[in-house]
Amino acid sequence: MANDLSLDHLNHLARRVFGDNLPTDWLQGTGTMKTDIVENDDNYVVTIDLPGLNKNDIRLNYSDGLLVVRATAKQKHDETNDQNQLIRSERHYGTVERQYALPDVDEAKVTAAYQDGVLTITLPKTADAQKHHIEIN
Repeated sequence: MANDLSLDHLNHLARRVFGDNLPTDWLQGTGTMKTDIVENDDNYVVTIDLPGLNKNDIRLNYSDGLLVVRATAKQKHDETNDQNQLIRSERHYGTVERQYALPDVDEAKVTAAYQDGVLTITLPKTADAQKHHIEIN
């Protein structure tokens, strides 16, 4: 998460210099996956906004403590059509990939669901990584 913290620091610094004239998340760009990660004793739960995709457009891999999410948004219009002229295009097309360092995951038990443009990945921790409560006598 150090990269996210660095971006937050730069974003804060830029806002101090330029005021509120900067767009929201100006450093992150339009192709960035907006992500929430929640950790509890048993799991990591990663929630990513990926609107407008089919689940077949999303690839997930977990190896050596690294979750890799890759999504491909395909262009939906034909720019060669003489009867329709594209006036403005602001939607992101192409492939975007993001990596998340999440150690001690039981790879065989990872699950993922994609519904209403939101990808939710549950990564159970290995038994060794789960926190054990220690009573104080």
